[in-house]
Amino acid sequence: MGMLCAVSFNRYGRLYYLDPGEFSPKVGDRVLVPTDDGPEVAECVWAAQWVAEETDGFPKLAGLADDDDLRRDEVLRRRKAEAKVAAKRLIREHGLPMKVVAVDHVLAATEGAGDRTTVYFTAPHRVDFRSLVRDLGATLHCRVELRQLSARDSARVQGGIGSCGRDLCCATFLNDFEPVTIRMAKDQDLPLNPLRISGACGRLMCCLKYEHPLYARFTESAPAIGSRVSTPEGDGRVVGHSVPRDAVTVRLDADGSRSMCSRADVCGSRSAYESRDPAGPGGAAR
Repeated sequence: MGMLCAVSFNRYGRLYYLDPGEFSPKVGDRVLVPTDDGPEVAECVWAAQWVAEETDGFPKLAGLADDDDLRRDEVLRRRKAEAKVAAKRLIREHGLPMKVVAVDHVLAATEGAGDRTTVYFTAPHRVDFRSLVRDLGATLHCRVELRQLSARDSARVQGGIGSCGRDLCCATFLNDFEPVTIRMAKDQDLPLNPLRISGACGRLMCCLKYEHPLYARFTESAPAIGSRVSTPEGDGRVVGHSVPRDAVTVRLDADGSRSMCSRADVCGSRSAYESRDPAGPGGAAR
């Protein structure tokens, strides 16, 4: 067991979990999070509390932010905003088919090292932005890097609301993008309409991956559509599956009505178990 707290660098952004160590941050407190470019200011959105999981592998909180840290964070945010405005203006002047997604600014760690600004953008194809980098460097008076993002990475950086009404998974808790195929949508009997199965990035929704193992296990054990089964209400033919309910729809031979039956009531192993001779092998005569 150990203690964890959750912080976020942006409101409604991705949560990062850290070991509070000797500190006891409360919700709303500004804290220092260790990064590759030094401690950064973040907001505590989940106060430190005990958890059942091991916390040895989580990074430790660097401390609580003081006035100097808050002033430095304000300078960073102002530089980011200025760089974003300058980048958009120069992109229009150069006539480049680029869209600025986010900007990151790192203050010089040592004297003479110089600040660094990274501009993240999307584009329909590769773009020659060498002249843009020169003009940006001259305008911002720092070293400038441009990085092109894929559609999914762009959605992760910008965030948003999915069709489910919740924050995008990629912007909140997903660490890696797993392959998602159209076969997963077919296996889940979803309409192959791009507007229905595509996420904010325009690619197949990542959540298609979540329930696919459930559908695969159900298909392996449930009777196929069209097969004949025996149900508590009589014999019939399977005409549909309901994976979330772990049930199948059966059209009864007696009157043609449809009945929703649990998968356990119609699968062969369950039926064989319940119909076996009590005095036979494995049974006990009463």
